[in-house]
Amino acid sequence: MLNDQQRQRLLQVARQSVRAACCGEAEPDLRSDDPALTAIQGAFVTLHTADGDLRGCIGHIEGHLPLIETVFEMAVAAATQDPRFPQVRCAEVPSLQIEVSAMSPIREVRNVEEIEVGRHGLIISRGYQKGLLLPQVATEYNWDREEFLQHTCMKAGLPSSAWRDPGTKIECFEAEVFGEER
Repeated sequence: MLNDQQRQRLLQVARQSVRAACCGEAEPDLRSDDPALTAIQGAFVTLHTADGDLRGCIGHIEGHLPLIETVFEMAVAAATQDPRFPQVRCAEVPSLQIEVSAMSPIREVRNVEEIEVGRHGLIISRGYQKGLLLPQVATEYNWDREEFLQHTCMKAGLPSSAWRDPGTKIECFEAEVFGEER
């Protein structure tokens, strides 16, 4: 678990990264001697409009870089590379709500009863098709476990019932999710 100071630092890095990418401001200083911020860890950065609408979300489920660097890269990508949205304009940046999801390791689900809505995120895959939904998505839409499984299948481009097929792999993870106070 990250403490309040570590969470604030990551949120500051994310905000400054978005300003740098969209407004040409200086990039954040990523130097840190905090082991929690320098641990290799996956993260997602989610951007919402002031009205709460999704404006961008990109991340790495598994860690390849120190957490602070992952947050920097994913904040820039959420603002500039999410294919669902045009690049964030500088004028939008002040009103964006930023959320960071720091990822836990992934584990295979042997029985869907293990899945706790609101606690677990899901990855469903079969062959080259793979879909991922963060834990907070199920609670935002008030889905139960089966609806969460179905929507993750659809995100993978699979039929909504594919989670029942023994050839479909179901994995879960947890995310420590925190956002800016507005």
